[in-house]
Amino acid sequence: MSNVFEGYERQYCELSANLAKKCTAAGALNGEQKKQKVSEIKSGIDEAEALIRKMDLEARSLQPNIKGVLLAKLREYKSDLNNLKSEIKKIVSGNLNPSARDELLESGMADAMTASADQRTRLMTSTERLNKTSDRVKDSRRTMLETEELGVSILHDLHSQRQSLLHAHDTLHGVDDNIGKSKKILTNMSRRMNKNKWIIGGIVLVLVIAIGLILYFKLSK
Repeated sequence: MSNVFEGYERQYCELSANLAKKCTAAGALNGEQKKQKVSEIKSGIDEAEALIRKMDLEARSLQPNIKGVLLAKLREYKSDLNNLKSEIKKIVSGNLNPSARDELLESGMADAMTASADQRTRLMTSTERLNKTSDRVKDSRRTMLETEELGVSILHDLHSQRQSLLHAHDTLHGVDDNIGKSKKILTNMSRRMNKNKWIIGGIVLVLVIAIGLILYFKLSK
């Protein structure tokens, strides 16, 4: 909620309540006192209209979700101000003759004051409901931001885990290459050992044959 709007709103509510009291007081006055009171009320209505215009400009400069709530409030305030204008017109029309004024005070003013009181009650109820709606919007926005931050954190963690997995994959690939090289080396060593084994076997066989021949020739003499 805009602090500027709330400041104008407080001023308007105080001014509206003050004007309603002045309307009630003006209905019971006569002559110059009544004219002076009516003049004060009209001046106050002009001031109230100026506040509503300021609130309207401020509301339209805000974000769409907040603007909708504030413009709904403004409709209630404009309706309240129109009621005040109607009341002052009835009070002014009471200057035509004493009997009209008395009739206005006895019936019309009572109805107008009752309607105005009902309107203000509805206005207060609507304002409270709109404030609650605004609070829910704020809570939803805060929850959305927290969810967004959580999502960013999860994505960051997933990215880190992906980098770790890629690094582990590269490491395993390197180990696999080393194992392959070691296997080739062992295979070559095994071949060489088999070759050497056959060579040694051949040498031993030759030696055995040579020894046998030597013994044969010696024994035959």
